Amino acid sequence: MDWLDTFLKELIETLTYVETLLPALLSGAVTTVKLFVLTLLMSIPLGLPFALGSNSRFRVVRFLSKSYIWIFRGTPLMLQLFFFYFFLPIAFDITWSSFTTAVITFVLNYAAYLAEIYRAGIESIDRGQHEAALSLGIGKARTMFGIILPQTIKRVLPPVSNEMITLIKDTALVSTIGVAELLKAAKGAVNRDVNAAAYAVAAIIYLLFTAGLTFLSRYLEKRFSRHEAKGN
Repeated sequence: MDWLDTFLKELIETLTYVETLLPALLSGAVTTVKLFVLTLLMSIPLGLPFALGSNSRFRVVRFLSKSYIWIFRGTPLMLQLFFFYFFLPIAFDITWSSFTTAVITFVLNYAAYLAEIYRAGIESIDRGQHEAALSLGIGKARTMFGIILPQTIKRVLPPVSNEMITLIKDTALVSTIGVAELLKAAKGAVNRDVNAAAYAVAAIIYLLFTAGLTFLSRYLEKRFSRHEAKGN
């Protein structure tokens, strides 16, 4: 049974090593969660005015909204991080901390993607509902916020949920500008100890995050479907 003794010994050594890694990795995970939450809290509402603006009857508003969406969806997120972190201080003497830079960049990037999701959701609502509301004397603003947007929420939940899962993985990009998030903590441990176990633990933590978000998105979709069924 020498093989069993060897296996148990190696297992104990691995678990002991992982235990020493956890404080740094969990600290990085907290930073990841902070970035994720702040991005969601600000990008979700910010995307709506750009979605409405891209369909505005005012040409300037429509042009600016579509240009913003085109720029942030058409360039890599990492390039945007480098632009705000390296270019702005040189060109305009604007300097933020690495974490603040990450939050601003992520919010602007994800607001653009969410704006497109919102726009598609709004346009998927039957145009006849707009006309019926107007014929009843309901104003455009009240029609949009009282009739159209509540129906849009359920339709955009699946793509918004996908963006949430993408976001938790994209947070790893901020390690390139020095933010001590989960991947940076894992990379530091690997470089220090020449042991890839930290990457495996980081992968497990990312999987737990995405599993939780998947469960939450399915719960919300079922909840909204139930309310819609009761309404019908």
